[in-house]
Amino acid sequence: MTVPQLYYFTIRGFAEYIRLLFIDNGIKFEDIRYEYGGKEWEEVKKTMIFGQMPCLKTDGQEIAQTGAIMRYLARKHNLNGSSEEEATFLDMFFEGVRDVRMKYVRYIYYDEETREDLVNKTLPDCLGKLEKLFKIHSGDFIIGNKPNYADYILFEELDAYHHLDAHILDKFPGLKGLWEKMWQRPNLKSYLEKRKADGVWINAIEKGMK
Repeated sequence: MTVPQLYYFTIRGFAEYIRLLFIDNGIKFEDIRYEYGGKEWEEVKKTMIFGQMPCLKTDGQEIAQTGAIMRYLARKHNLNGSSEEEATFLDMFFEGVRDVRMKYVRYIYYDEETREDLVNKTLPDCLGKLEKLFKIHSGDFIIGNKPNYADYILFEELDAYHHLDAHILDKFPGLKGLWEKMWQRPNLKSYLEKRKADGVWINAIEKGMK
């Protein structure tokens, strides 16, 4: 079995969900990063499906699209719940978090003036819906007491929102509890502390707390 190769930029972005899944589960992988907008990436781009990243190369196949990569890894490494119903719930949660991210991305890349509305209304409204969904299955994570694949996108997005406002999770105890527990997971802790110390950007444009 070959070591999976994950291709992305030198930021967290969409690939961070995949990195977290690998690291938390002790799965060896090659983390190949390119400078955003760099000449090397412009050449590599021509060789990739859809001409974009993240891209995962593993066992002789090339997989593009974040959701496809995450679901492939979920099936392969038993991180997809224990029934069809649980797998569907995880898919629903994953897509719901991605929708929230698009509202966040609008502020990061396009509209600086939406910050106040994002922090005080848009994100709290969205987090309230996710909190209700989170409570359907009682446990430390989305389903039960072990992370499944959707927990990694949820954690990474919560961490990004906390970077915008240190108190944004305070009204959502279920989500905040997951965020805190993920930070303490043995395989993740050193990685998370290192990326914080190194100042690895969340996005290609970095915006943090004010």
